[in-house]
Amino acid sequence: MVVRLDVLFTNGRFRTLDPARPAASRIGVIAGRIAGFDEELDGSVAGSVIDLGGAPAVPGFNDAHHHLSMRGLRLSELDLRDSVVGSLDGLYAAVAARAAELPAGAWIRGAGYDQNKLGAHPTRTALDAVAGGHPVWLAHTSAHMGVVNTAALAAMGFEPDSVPDVDGGTVVRDDQGHSTGLLTEQAQGLVFAVLRPAPYDDFVAAIGAGSAAAAADGITSFTEPGVGLGRVAGNGAADVAAFQEARRRGLLRLRATLMPVSGALHAAGAYEPGADWFGLDLGLGTGFGDEWLRIGPVKVFSDGSLLGRTAAMWDDFSGEAGNRGFFQEPVEDLRAFILRAHAYGWQIATHAIGDRAVGFVLDTYEQAFAEMPRVDARHRIEHAGVTSDADVARMAALGVIPVPQGRFVGEIGDGMLAALGPERSRGCYRLRSFVDAGIVLPGSSDAPVVNGSPLAGIHDMVNRHTDSGAPFVVEEALTAEQALRAYTFGSAYAVHDEPLKGALSRGKLADFAVLSDDLLAVSPERIRDLAVGATVVGGEVVHDAGVL
Repeated sequence: MVVRLDVLFTNGRFRTLDPARPAASRIGVIAGRIAGFDEELDGSVAGSVIDLGGAPAVPGFNDAHHHLSMRGLRLSELDLRDSVVGSLDGLYAAVAARAAELPAGAWIRGAGYDQNKLGAHPTRTALDAVAGGHPVWLAHTSAHMGVVNTAALAAMGFEPDSVPDVDGGTVVRDDQGHSTGLLTEQAQGLVFAVLRPAPYDDFVAAIGAGSAAAAADGITSFTEPGVGLGRVAGNGAADVAAFQEARRRGLLRLRATLMPVSGALHAAGAYEPGADWFGLDLGLGTGFGDEWLRIGPVKVFSDGSLLGRTAAMWDDFSGEAGNRGFFQEPVEDLRAFILRAHAYGWQIATHAIGDRAVGFVLDTYEQAFAEMPRVDARHRIEHAGVTSDADVARMAALGVIPVPQGRFVGEIGDGMLAALGPERSRGCYRLRSFVDAGIVLPGSSDAPVVNGSPLAGIHDMVNRHTDSGAPFVVEEALTAEQALRAYTFGSAYAVHDEPLKGALSRGKLADFAVLSDDLLAVSPERIRDLAVGATVVGGEVVHDAGVL
């Protein structure tokens, strides 16, 4: 019998990551799935044949923690990364230039600045001097803080001396008690109450823009950590509908797993006599959806960030006596939510960066498993920024998945080292410790906090130096193969998707990235110089840099 393929990819050098067939030169695709390789395809016919020209290819990159919608939104905002503005004066000049372009009263929005690189945060009064009366919101690269000017405060309903304190966040004030403009963590909700949600069509377009940017990075799947009207992540009440609409319009061409923010879960009425459902309406929960768009874990925030020195730590941040960060809400409220979500079958992904926060989350997961045993829950700790040896062992014993970001090392590593000091830095953004403990490690970027390129992330996972050249706990480095496995199989495993993704095998999804050179053969220092030539999702080319 003649096998009729939808598409046949030939003349490739595929690293399949399947031990049963580690390499191939031809892949046949039927209905978006891999139908066979090489000699298995002899005698078949194909609707189309695509010659890879001898290029190497790997399973599609899967980013386990990627704010794709935020990435798309930021593409329309002022780019305030130090590589673009160069200095604090350059940032102010960029704000002034944007002010000259906008109609009166329009908001000036920018993102990506890092006070560790610019020397200081922008200030309310300095922004007033250059903004021409426009309200201004500048988001820090971490998305855990940002700065407003006086016109923005007025739009929010406040004077500089009347901004209220916010639990789980900080309104930074000067010696006279006036707001400096800097809002951290939950205090950002004061400005989000005015700016969110973005118009629906704008948000749909941002998903499309983020999808195109991620496809150019070789990403075929991603997990969006926070949809719904949240205080830090998420946009509005119809975020899932916006992703569905982006998919219908052909704008979202990648596979998406969406994490509802914790605030989206609620008591949803009776589901059996004498018992109420807790979660999303109609009993929707982790795993609902299809291979293109599905609901994943619930996203919970426990603490802040290392760059902003708001992560919950056991000891003071370096050079800041008395500052040990903080939790974003009372720990007993966090504990109660996690236990309840666990009881109703949710996979849970809790943001925890400081060692105190990581320890608390593990304590709570351990309590949940002891009181309500579940098989293969795969609860996660997003970032797991500072971990002790004991907590690494506890993660392994509990089956908890840490989700650290490799690219943090290069792009913001200097700021994290400064926040922690040399002794505690040894536990910062571990990788090898997790792998050696037997944990299935995912790969992720937290884009747009840092560059979303998996190749840049893999480079840092292997080389472990900051972009300034400083070594960053080099004993935590992985091999290139381990890092690639994290960005493919590991990220699929982190959302129970490994039956379909993570390797190129018969029956699995035909998702792969074509590269400029063999990732597993080049010298480690050359990994970041590799380029993505094409990205294929379900046998369809969704990005082509002129290779195909």
